Amino acid sequence: MKAFASLAALPPKTPDATSGETLRFEGVAASRGGRRLLHGIDFEVRPGEIVGLAGRNGVGKTTLLQLANGLLAPTAGRVLLGDTPVRSLRRRAVARRIALVPQDLHVPFPFRAGELVLMGRAPHQPLVGLDSESDVRRAKEALARLGIEDLADRSVETLSGGERQLVLFARALVQDPALLLLDEPTAFLDLKHRLEVLREVRRFAASGRGALVVSHDLTLAARACDRLVLLGEGEVVAVGRPEIVLTPANLKRAFAIDAQVAPGPDGQLVVLPMLGPGEGDAGC
Repeated sequence: MKAFASLAALPPKTPDATSGETLRFEGVAASRGGRRLLHGIDFEVRPGEIVGLAGRNGVGKTTLLQLANGLLAPTAGRVLLGDTPVRSLRRRAVARRIALVPQDLHVPFPFRAGELVLMGRAPHQPLVGLDSESDVRRAKEALARLGIEDLADRSVETLSGGERQLVLFARALVQDPALLLLDEPTAFLDLKHRLEVLREVRRFAASGRGALVVSHDLTLAARACDRLVLLGEGEVVAVGRPEIVLTPANLKRAFAIDAQVAPGPDGQLVVLPMLGPGEGDAGC
């Protein structure tokens, strides 16, 4: 692999846009370890939109991302990318079209962060070959856009959880996919980097590609996503624009909580879980 130090000598270059493709879940069911996790899942992610995936812990959000990426086979129904079942594609073909950003990734070798980002170009390269100048430019630009150029020469083993998350996101961007799958992409990030990641996801969608984003932050999801899919006990509770999905009744069904939903100062929705009587007296 070409030395990542050469990034500093190359000017940034805007990546070529990749045509978007619709991701469809049609009557999808999934099980793990004999336990049924999902059933009757129907929704789609269209080019140019961000779809948020929300629900309680353990209802199958990460499983849906694994189904979308072809890492898991549905026990019923189909997951399609365009008109093609994802499971029928070879892994290299999937990687050219879909990029998955997990919550974390075990890296068995102390790669430098810049090297890990460059690995996002692997699906587009010959099976045996070096990184091209174009590959290096793409990696440099992704690091710069996220403000993490200074991490390029650091071992991934020395990075914090938030820094690792940013590096994995940069790797997905240089993969240049038609579809982004993000599992809690802002969970470990400070406010500044949360905004930067969300801006990049918006930019990605604006280029005509789609993103499916798992998030527990409903207020943030309402602001960043075009549509939401709310899961409850392995099935879809509601699908649609945030103001349609995030209602007290739907949140009660999905999370078994009472919540208020109201416009914030900027007119965007704010979700306020309600504490029971006396539960707020102890302070923080």
